[in-house]
Amino acid sequence: MASLPTGARRVGLVVNPTSGKNRGMSLGLEVAHRLRAAGHEVLDLSDETYAAARDRALGAIAQGLDVLAVVGGDGMVHLGVNLAAESKTPLAVIAAGTGNDVARGLGLPVHDPVRAADLVTTGVPRSIDAVRHTDVHGVHRWYAGVLGAGFDSLVNERANTWPWPKGQMRYNLAILRELPLFHAIPYAVTVDGVRHETRAMLVVVANGPSYGGGMRVAPDARFDDGLADVVVLHEISTIEFLKVFPKVFSGRHLGHPAVEVLRGREVTLEADGIVAYADGERFAPLPLTLETVPGALTVLTPPAT
Repeated sequence: MASLPTGARRVGLVVNPTSGKNRGMSLGLEVAHRLRAAGHEVLDLSDETYAAARDRALGAIAQGLDVLAVVGGDGMVHLGVNLAAESKTPLAVIAAGTGNDVARGLGLPVHDPVRAADLVTTGVPRSIDAVRHTDVHGVHRWYAGVLGAGFDSLVNERANTWPWPKGQMRYNLAILRELPLFHAIPYAVTVDGVRHETRAMLVVVANGPSYGGGMRVAPDARFDDGLADVVVLHEISTIEFLKVFPKVFSGRHLGHPAVEVLRGREVTLEADGIVAYADGERFAPLPLTLETVPGALTVLTPPAT
């Protein structure tokens, strides 16, 4: 492998072409041009499918990358986390999606691809936690932001079966369709060995403060405290749920008596018929056990001012 000039880096670039209202491809070209102009070697690892891009990126990381850069929303961050966790490869996030919760929570530029791309050159490495699930075959899957397993994930399941409409409107319509059918779910939530049995509207396991495009479901969660915030909204009436749910955008839902926050490093969720979503991506059906791994990921962040 040829050596690079001093200060230049070998950058693997993965782009979601549909992010940013289908502007992802042009944004990716803009980012690649910016990186090459700064003297970096850019390897385009994008592909037609998520799986193919993942495989190409894994191969590039194995051969040696200085930085893995992803262009898109939280789904691309999710891919980047699963590629770079527990490796020595720093992750650069060029946030260009609709939600961008992980990027926003880390103080990264949002919808500013030039500033975000410049972090490859000027960014400061920051170690953050990531949450790991290990399946029965010993395969790890990771996330960086928030995992939802309740009403929110049922809405995602329903929305994903609809080809139309696109974007946030599809999610809003799925909420309206799911709400009249929804009943509190029996859960067992075990946090660091302490088991809690309850009926709840939703349970989230949060490494970061927000999901769903700014819903501050766990406003006190920190990316680098070694713990997950487990937010449980216990059983309430549908009318009361309609009152509480909008408060998630400001974090004021934590003041409701039906909301409980637990903290711990290892969390097991058990419930029937629930598929968890993490970083907005379909993650795994319950039951599942999640472990917060301190410092599992290195992210390039803006220098302190």
